[in-house]
Amino acid sequence: MPSFDIQSSFDKQEVTNAVDQAQREISTRYDFKGTQTFIQFTETNIQITSSTIDRLQAAVQVLIEKLIKRNESSKILSSFLDAKDSKGKIKRTYTLSSGIEQEDAKKLVKNIKGFNKKIQASIQGPIVRISSKKKDDLQEVITLIKEMNLDYPVKFINFKD
Repeated sequence: MPSFDIQSSFDKQEVTNAVDQAQREISTRYDFKGTQTFIQFTETNIQITSSTIDRLQAAVQVLIEKLIKRNESSKILSSFLDAKDSKGKIKRTYTLSSGIEQEDAKKLVKNIKGFNKKIQASIQGPIVRISSKKKDDLQEVITLIKEMNLDYPVKFINFKD
């Protein structure tokens, strides 16, 4: 029976490369001179620091462009926290999460089963497995999920015939 998995994750190496490229561009662009704008990446966080809010927004835009060029979804930057440090700089910390939350997985399964009763969808931890007797049904589910415009990035993996 054909099947595939839906996963919400990011490739750490690609995100590291995107952050490095964004930092290099920020350090050479004229509009960032003197703004002390920096981007740092840890295992689960991306921190952007700048002296002004408009340069912070511009740095976020540069980072999003670099992520998209590296085939990573900009939706990994959905949850953030802003803070000011003692020198008046603005720090924005994005928390990167992987795996589909249980509530989101239940909504996803409900939508898929509402779309086509013949398709089987099951939650397996942070992954949702979709299976059907026909490959065409699976392709329709992929189209449906792409059109749903979810708040988290999704990847389609482990295709099996």
